[in-house]
Formats: sequence, C-alpha cells, structure tokens
Amino acid sequence: MLQTLKKYLSVKSYDHASDLGLLALRIGAFLSLLLKHGLEKIDPEFWRTVGPNFPDPAHIGHLSSLTIATISDFVCAILLVLGLFSRPAAAYVCVVLSTAWAFTHKFIYFGKGLEPKHGELIVMYITVSLAVALLGPGKYSLDRLIFGKRDL
Repeated sequence: MLQTLKKYLSVKSYDHASDLGLLALRIGAFLSLLLKHGLEKIDPEFWRTVGPNFPDPAHIGHLSSLTIATISDFVCAILLVLGLFSRPAAAYVCVVLSTAWAFTHKFIYFGKGLEPKHGELIVMYITVSLAVALLGPGKYSLDRLIFGKRDL
C-alpha cells in the first residue's frame, strides 16, 4: 500500500522548460486562489457573518460546505504552491470548484451588472487544477524531493 502511494506521488520530470512551466502554473494560479479566496475563508469574521449563509450545493450544511471550500481554497492552495501532495490536492480543488460552478454558480460564465459573476475565473482554476492533477507538479516540487522521480 505504501509503495503504491509513493508511486502515485512520485514525479515525472519533463524537459526543463516544461518543469519550469508547471512551477509557474502552480505558483501563479494557486497563490492567486490562496490570496483571494483562501485567506478570506480563514478569517473568523467571515465564518461568523458568511458561514451561516454560505452556499450548500451538496445539502450537507452551510458550515460543512464552508469547511470543504476552505480546505480547497486555503489548504490545497498552499500544498499546490509548494508542490506537496500535488495530484490529490489538485483533484480536490477541481472537484470542489466544479461542484461550486455547477450547483452554486449555475455554469454562469459571462456576467453583467454591478456584481458580475466571474465565471471565467472559476473555469480557469478548474482547468489549471485538472492539468496539475493529470500532469503532476513537475521537477520543482516538494513531491519530487520527498517521493522521488517516477520512471516511465
């Protein structure tokens, strides 16, 4: 079991430019997710004021949904910036954001008015997290340092 997990978390290295591209993709996208959406979710005032009214697309309770979103936008974003447990963290973000886009945002992509729904942003986060889940974090990651190189 431990060997299977280590194999799953090991990293395939690409050419230098691709590994740098994956690093830039991880840091650029997930640092943005962390700073804009993750930090707000760890603020106790946010939990007090927004928590009871937070969207509940899976009907598991508002605070449970907020906890799941906080893990995605804060914990997983940190892991992805560092390149640690990258594939499962990226898959988690992809599933959570896809659920939010489908059931809370109703697949809204274009927005108009005073408070437009920025659907293109959530689609970008979904796309990047799917790419990292499929490709892995690249050579420049803690996954590579801890779990080693994947020989394919």
